Amino acid sequence: MKYTRLSKEQFEELHQEFINFLATQSITADEWNDIKTNKPEVAEQELDVFSDLVWEGVLTKAKYLENISPQHIYLFYLGESEIELIGLKLNTKDVDLTTKEGFAWLRENLMSDDVEIFNAKKAYSNDKQLDKFTLIQQGSVITKGELFVYFDKLIN
Repeated sequence: MKYTRLSKEQFEELHQEFINFLATQSITADEWNDIKTNKPEVAEQELDVFSDLVWEGVLTKAKYLENISPQHIYLFYLGESEIELIGLKLNTKDVDLTTKEGFAWLRENLMSDDVEIFNAKKAYSNDKQLDKFTLIQQGSVITKGELFVYFDKLIN
């Protein structure tokens, strides 16, 4: 397994897609029930293969990631050949960027000495999708990129 298995909730959301996936392998509903009962290791493998296919599709489409914690914001643009980062780091412990109030404080104090803004670029490793997945495993979420675009215009 390359990524991680989808959660029970994710499998429920993708129920029809999983049925289609089994159908592409000529596995009927009755055969699937038999596999689950009599060959649980094969069922596990099918769940893993399907999970990897879903992750591969999601990661291929992802263009922006955000990782926001109380003291920092990491904004990523997932380009064709490299990942671009815009980072914001607070030099004060009195603000929590995960709250509405903290974000309002950031807007008002963006150019103060309490906020460091930096950017960087990094080429992908040999496995672009795994690089993206690693960022998600570290707490990033896929977004539409509004924050990245806003800060990119601000600093460039």
